Amino acid sequence: MTIQSPAGLELEDIQAGALQERPTPYSGLYIGLRIDDPAQGRELLRRVLPGLDSAAGFDSHRQFSLAVGLTYTGLEALGLPQESLESFPDEFRQGMAARADELGDVGENAPEHWESPLGSGAIHVVVVGLAKDRGLLEPALLLARDALRDLPGVVPVWEQEVGVGEDARNWFGFRDGISQPRIEGLEGAGGNPQEAPLKVGEFILGYEDEGGILAPIPAPDVLGRNGTFVAFRKLHMRVGAFRGYLREHATDSNSEDWLAAKMVGRWPSGAPLALAPDGDDPILGADAKRNNAFLYGDDPQGLKTPPGCHARRMNPRDAVVTGEVRLHRLIRRGTNYGPPLPPGLIEDDGVDRGLLFAFVGARLARQFEFVQKQWVDDGKFIGTTAEKDPLIAGDHSGQFTIPKQPIRRRLQGIPSFVVNRGGEYAFMPGLRALRWIADLDT
Repeated sequence: MTIQSPAGLELEDIQAGALQERPTPYSGLYIGLRIDDPAQGRELLRRVLPGLDSAAGFDSHRQFSLAVGLTYTGLEALGLPQESLESFPDEFRQGMAARADELGDVGENAPEHWESPLGSGAIHVVVVGLAKDRGLLEPALLLARDALRDLPGVVPVWEQEVGVGEDARNWFGFRDGISQPRIEGLEGAGGNPQEAPLKVGEFILGYEDEGGILAPIPAPDVLGRNGTFVAFRKLHMRVGAFRGYLREHATDSNSEDWLAAKMVGRWPSGAPLALAPDGDDPILGADAKRNNAFLYGDDPQGLKTPPGCHARRMNPRDAVVTGEVRLHRLIRRGTNYGPPLPPGLIEDDGVDRGLLFAFVGARLARQFEFVQKQWVDDGKFIGTTAEKDPLIAGDHSGQFTIPKQPIRRRLQGIPSFVVNRGGEYAFMPGLRALRWIADLDT
């Protein structure tokens, strides 16, 4: 990522983990900590701070990086003043588990089925370490674990190893993480050159957003400014069920790859249907300057890219009112966990595998929660109220329409290929805010 450092943007105070582009391949580890002693929790922050990069100083060639997020119960456990706690938005204070109805986390996705201790309020601090491979990650993990030395009041309660391979594919077999928003002053190789960059305030607190206003920020200003919110979700993937469904519903004229691409909106290589409607194009899929350079305005019926497919739902681009889309964009970080299902198997083997999803943005309700409720779990905005996202919607058992001439194709009885195993809302403070919290004397 090239940093242009626009006037007023305090990159030196923003955690690099909020904005940095992750390397490919990479390995990582999420660690959840519980704080039983406020003073020791603040001492942990003091120890971790020297290992955190800023967005201004981050070097993508560095061997490893760390990021820190704090849940609302974590901020309580650290001893923040009540007026500061009350200044956070309601959805963050309630937490992801309490927002289950808003997020469609019902049935087998409901919080009572989540992996412990996710959603219980027992995770107070989330530390994320990333590196280009598992060996290079060790220094970051040693730094994080050394910070816990002699702090019995800070207890590790959850851990998840993650990683992405050289081909950047998820366990369903598709290249992932392509459609990231362009942000003013933060110009990387990706993003859609046919769309204007988004205002920084959509993602970082303390700056103007697309509406020309500032999102409400936690108080005092040193706490909220240059922070952002993160939603973590552990999404179990039923890879065998996905493969089996494709095999059962493919026809002589439409292969399994074609059917999967119609459901996803891209071919396995990452090549978009919008630019490669007739077959996969691995060269296009690997080209970060071209694989996201398209709109849907020339395909209103969805003959190339079905309106209800996963990619078009997550980012409708110009297929709906453009200004509205820009209010709901996400920085998305998806990372595999668990081993891949061996090739050819069409039944799941009982091993836990999937995607650890992280959303970064300034407004949880308007961005993450809106997309989850309105675009993933509802089809009203594309005129098909009975349809949900065919790939990631929870509690599915629905249908999916593939526009086609002369006769459309409609898939029925789509099972749930993804199950939410749990998640958390976290606040990723700026570096000055972390120092302010660490220096609190309660």
